Amino acid sequence: MADDFPRPLPVQLPGSRLARWVFEAVGWSIQFDGLPSRQGVMVVYPHTSNWDFVYLLIAKWTVGMQLRFWAKDSLFRWPLLGRWMQWLGGVPVDRRSPHGIVGQMVRTIQQCREEDGYFWLALTPEGTRKWTPGWRSGFYQVALGANVPVGICSVNYRERRVYVSHFYHLTGDVQADMERIANAFQGAVGKHHAQAAPIQIMEK
Repeated sequence: MADDFPRPLPVQLPGSRLARWVFEAVGWSIQFDGLPSRQGVMVVYPHTSNWDFVYLLIAKWTVGMQLRFWAKDSLFRWPLLGRWMQWLGGVPVDRRSPHGIVGQMVRTIQQCREEDGYFWLALTPEGTRKWTPGWRSGFYQVALGANVPVGICSVNYRERRVYVSHFYHLTGDVQADMERIANAFQGAVGKHHAQAAPIQIMEK
């Protein structure tokens, strides 16, 4: 399935042979051809198990992809835990901020783009490992507001494989954009498949 970016993708990353060996040793692999830009939002789906974090952490080390993720700012107040969270890629967010989490991330990504900095934000739009009737819209708002690509990170437990294979520009037409995203996630199989949410934005 074609996406919005011609190959070869311009941002190539140095991976880790050790991480690749570990990933293959546990029976997993990853398809990754690079990134279309130095900033973007990576959508990870499905998220149905705590094991997702473990496998995806090794996967990102395997290909050298630095990913940031949202975490409550209170977790960073403890020195050891805070440093560990930052090392993993955690971004502290203040839920009491008048501009909200989305506004914080949009400004951060825009500043990184102005400085040609690297910033890819990984989000699991289901927001929980339990079944929900759809996705939260945060990933969409951030990518659209910052005018950066959305990447598709598909987890397939049946094949024991992670795919980072498609990148799209959002158009602002939510229904059309979500149809493209849903098509890109065809074949994704979570560890607990019945808990995967439908690929649609939940109404507030």
